[in-house]
Amino acid sequence: MKRDGHTHTEFCPHGKVEDTELLIQRAISLGFKEYSITEHAPLPKGIEKLSIGDPNVWTTASMALNDVDNYFKRMNELRKKYASDIIIHIGFELDYFSEFEGWTRDFLAEYGPQTDDGILSVHFLEGKDGLHGIDYSFEEYQTGVVDYLGSFEKAQKRYYQKVLASLEADLGPFKPTRLGHISLCQKFERFFDQSVDYPSENIALVHTLLTRVQQEKYSLDLNTAGFYKQGYQQTYPQVWITKKANALGIPLVYGSDTHALADVGQGYEKIEKWL
Repeated sequence: MKRDGHTHTEFCPHGKVEDTELLIQRAISLGFKEYSITEHAPLPKGIEKLSIGDPNVWTTASMALNDVDNYFKRMNELRKKYASDIIIHIGFELDYFSEFEGWTRDFLAEYGPQTDDGILSVHFLEGKDGLHGIDYSFEEYQTGVVDYLGSFEKAQKRYYQKVLASLEADLGPFKPTRLGHISLCQKFERFFDQSVDYPSENIALVHTLLTRVQQEKYSLDLNTAGFYKQGYQQTYPQVWITKKANALGIPLVYGSDTHALADVGQGYEKIEKWL
C-alpha cells in the first residue's frame, strides 16, 4: 500500500504549507493510500535556558503548545472528510532531549491518546555553551557543534549516540516507534573541508543502533527530503544504512518530509524498491 509516513502542516513555523487539505488532495491524486500527519511537537518548557545560537532555530522549530488542540481538531476534520479516499494517521514528529525526558513523558501522556502514528527524531545536539540545531544552517552546525567538538566525525558520533539514547529512553506507552531521518548529521556534508565519512567506530555505532531497532521492533523513516538538499543529495539514511536495515528486516517507511505542496510524493520512485 502506497504510504507517506512523514508530513507537515500549516502549524509548522518553518514550512510553506497554506492548508493541509491541499496536501492530502495531492497525495490522493498521486495514488497514496495512507498518509501520516506528523507535525513537530512543541519543544519542552524550559529549553530556552539551554538554547544557544541563532534564535530562529528555536522560534521556528515546532508548533506552539497552545496550537496542539487546534492541530488535532483540524487534522481530525480532514481525516473524517477524506476517509473514503485515504487512511490518515495523526501524530507528532517528536524531538528527543535527554534533559527533558520527564516533560516529554508528561506531554505524551496527555496528548498521546489522540495519536496513531509518530516519529522520534534528533534535530539538536549539545555543543558550544548549550544546544544547537544540526539542520538549520551549515554555519550553526559548523560553529556550534563540529568545531566545538573538534571534528565532523566526533559530531557524527555524538549524533548517533543521541539517536540510540532516544530509542532506549522510557517516554511512556505513547512514545513513537519510528526513528526519523537517522543520518541528519550529514545534511551539510558537502560543505565541509574535512572527512565526513564514517570511521570504523561510528560504523559500529550505527550497527548497534540498527540491531536495537530490530530488537525493539521499531521502524525507520526512509526520508527523501535529502535528495533536494544542496549539501547532501541522497536519502536519510544513506544507501549503506538502508541496505543494512533491509537485511535485518527492519520496516522502512517512505517519508516525503513534506513542508510545502510541491514536496508531496517527492522522490518516492527513487526508493520504492526498498519498501
